[in-house]
Amino acid sequence: MRILFFGDVVGKSGRQATQKYLKRLKDEMSADVVVVNGENSAGGLGINRKSIEEILDAGANVITTGNHAFHWKEWKEVFDNYPMVLFPANYPGLLERSYYTIDGLTVMNLQGRVFMDCIDNPFSAVDKLLEIIPRDTLKLVDFHAEATSEKLAMGYYLDGRVDAVVGTHTHIQTADERCLPNGTLYITDVGMTGPYDDSILGMQKDAVISKFLNNRPVRYEVAEGRSIVSAVLINLDKDNRSIKRLSVIE
Repeated sequence: MRILFFGDVVGKSGRQATQKYLKRLKDEMSADVVVVNGENSAGGLGINRKSIEEILDAGANVITTGNHAFHWKEWKEVFDNYPMVLFPANYPGLLERSYYTIDGLTVMNLQGRVFMDCIDNPFSAVDKLLEIIPRDTLKLVDFHAEATSEKLAMGYYLDGRVDAVVGTHTHIQTADERCLPNGTLYITDVGMTGPYDDSILGMQKDAVISKFLNNRPVRYEVAEGRSIVSAVLINLDKDNRSIKRLSVIE
């Protein structure tokens, strides 16, 4: 099985880039399943029905989220109507909505706690998750976390227990894709699909710089200009397991 995983989609430009490149890359890479992190797809922060529909129409099979998924009240409508949209397992009461199985692949969603909301322990949550998901499927985890140490710790913790662990949230693609000692494929962060020029993590750069200069509240707006598409291709074929970074700048 070949899986194409797109990093955090940011705002309208991220959705447009997804619509432009997803099917093309899926065909070029002969991918069987496409997973997209969409937690910033609505206005650069959160999800709603419109953003989810556009990502699904682009060809995504599964959409993962993270800490911003609950920003808009429309998240509940997505929760109730789109079972392929996942929410992190370690939010209280969301274990059953944190995984989705398609074509022999189970995708799981977790969220870190270091420098983030103090929710339930993701390491304990994934143990519970592995007890209830289908055992005879391939397993992919999106670990939406801030700290690289926490992400790598999760990779080693799940090494040999799942087929791949990919990190999201920091919007910068890391160059540490690898196969861990017991066979689990890993990367610390897939990166971002969204604004590239004059952008800091997808937001207009001046507002972000202003926040660092004076620490006063600012309104972040999604940047404009060219977009970047950041993704990884995960090959889980028995005799050819690999993970490869992909990056396209318009």
